[in-house]
Amino acid sequence: MGTTAFIQDEAELDSLLETEPVLVVDCTATWCGPCKLVGPLIDQLAGEYGDRAKILKLDIDANKPVAKRFGLRSIPAVLYFKQGELVQTIVGVKPYEEFSNTLEGLV
Repeated sequence: MGTTAFIQDEAELDSLLETEPVLVVDCTATWCGPCKLVGPLIDQLAGEYGDRAKILKLDIDANKPVAKRFGLRSIPAVLYFKQGELVQTIVGVKPYEEFSNTLEGLV
């Protein structure tokens, strides 16, 4: 299983929001311990749902305006978008099923 690609900046995120019907963004940081637990789950999600949804990661330290824009106060935070609209945010370490069930409802 590969590792999930990172969104480079807010402009790339905006472009994805305009073009991807379903987008999942894992907001993470290199120093964040819990993020290291969620990361492999997101990679698994990308492997399982990559043909039906775009699943990416975002380094929140390099993209502070994005955190502010979506009101993120803690990470890891996984944002689920459908047709460019934020429909669900899961904050913290959760079982894989919670991430996959949320995505299942969107694809």
